[in-house]
Amino acid sequence: MAIPQVAPEIIDFYTDTFDEATRLTATADGMLEMARTQELLRRHLPPAPAALLDVGGGPGAHARWLTADGYRVHLVDPVARHVTQAAGTGCTAELGDARHLTAADGSYDVTLLLGPLYHLLDRADRDQALAEARRVTASGGLVAAAAINRYASLFEHTATTWLDRESVRGAVTDILATGVHEPGRKGFTAAYFHTAPELAEEMRAAGLHDIRVYAVEGPTWSLLKAAEQHTQQPLPLDSPLFRAALAAARAAEPYPDLLAASSHLLATGRC
Repeated sequence: MAIPQVAPEIIDFYTDTFDEATRLTATADGMLEMARTQELLRRHLPPAPAALLDVGGGPGAHARWLTADGYRVHLVDPVARHVTQAAGTGCTAELGDARHLTAADGSYDVTLLLGPLYHLLDRADRDQALAEARRVTASGGLVAAAAINRYASLFEHTATTWLDRESVRGAVTDILATGVHEPGRKGFTAAYFHTAPELAEEMRAAGLHDIRVYAVEGPTWSLLKAAEQHTQQPLPLDSPLFRAALAAARAAEPYPDLLAASSHLLATGRC
């Protein structure tokens, strides 16, 4: 079987244009994403020192805290820069693709797909990535997959005021209609944006069960982005607005209608 190839645009973006290592620490909405991802995963993870595969784990932002929690983490990422950066987090790491994992069947207690799905525009590629995650996860083990919410760009570009620009408005309109951020458009790589029901359906199609979809940042994350955008000041974790946004994310969990307002979705399922 031919080994899949990651689009050069994606490799170039994370190598030369964007530093993923600072995304979850440099802004308040990034820190909210980190805090909530930790909170949600810790509800479902087995006790340490379980074996965990971090597929598309980037420079190791999550591998770092998972390793500190006592888990045995192996990271796979297609970007050489990320694999080098991840080496300093305490995990082992290799170059690889979510659609063609080198791990043996059932060799991990947990498999994370916190990056790959939104970089795979074709459903067949996403299905293959989820099938591989299921294959390498032991029976009864956990698969957790993240997606960018279909409506995230609408909230983000309102907060930054960029939605007032015709080119940005056109891109957002296309994402709302198709879920696709087309290759070659500025600001991000080619990407696919899920709805919550669609993410759950893809998890089910991969043979996973006991599926639960969470809103990671909740419905008020864009207020944090707007506050930082318009004051040009960093918003600390102990600020009243950050604490309120975190409380809103937690309070919104029982209400599926509020899933559509989050920036990222996290789906968990069992093998």
